[in-house]
Order: sequence, then structure tokens, then C-alpha cells
Amino acid sequence: MSFAPFDGLPAMLLGLGIDLAAGIILGVLYFHTLWWNTRRFALGGRAITAIAAMIGRFMVLGGLLILASLQGALPLLVTAVGILIGRAALMRQVGAFPEKVATSFPPGNATGIGEPAP
Repeated sequence: MSFAPFDGLPAMLLGLGIDLAAGIILGVLYFHTLWWNTRRFALGGRAITAIAAMIGRFMVLGGLLILASLQGALPLLVTAVGILIGRAALMRQVGAFPEKVATSFPPGNATGIGEPAP
């Protein structure tokens, strides 16, 4: 008796686990650098540094998603889900420390929205 359809199942599950882990790691890194970039722009930091980080962030995200798409639709979907899990984890961490938000923007309001330009 042969289970030929299930012969590659462990390898496939391992590959999907790696794709999920890569997506989670990339999601955390991507949204952490997005947070850093937002603070950089809001506090009037060097624009060239923030723009370079933004371009690098897009290139790394695009590169990983392209690599996942070369493996097929399921690895691409699992990687994208991993990115969303990483985003949720980072947003939960930032939400747990609201003082980070309040000290990241100019005085006035915690969002930096509606502030007159200097």
C-alpha cells in the first residue's frame, strides 16, 4: 500500500513553515522601519535617510514576495499572511506603550495631525 500523494507532504509543510516565518520576520521589520520612517518625517529628520530607508523597505518586501511567488500561489499566500501577522504583533506592541506614540511627534497632539507647519 502506497501513500504516493502524501510522500512530499512533510517537505511541503516545512517549506510553508519557513515561508510563514520569513513573512512574520519581514512583516515586523517592514512595519518597524515604517514606524521609524514616520517618526523621522514628523520630527524633521534628514529626508534623504528616510527616503533611502523607504526605497530599501519596498525592495526587500518586493524581493521576498517575488521569491515566494516563484514557488507557487500557496507559498505566496502564506508569506503574505505572515507579513500581516508580523504587522499585528508589532501594532499590539506599540499599542501597549502609548507613551511611545506621544513622545514621537511634536508637542500639541499625540498624532501630529492638524499641527501648523513651522
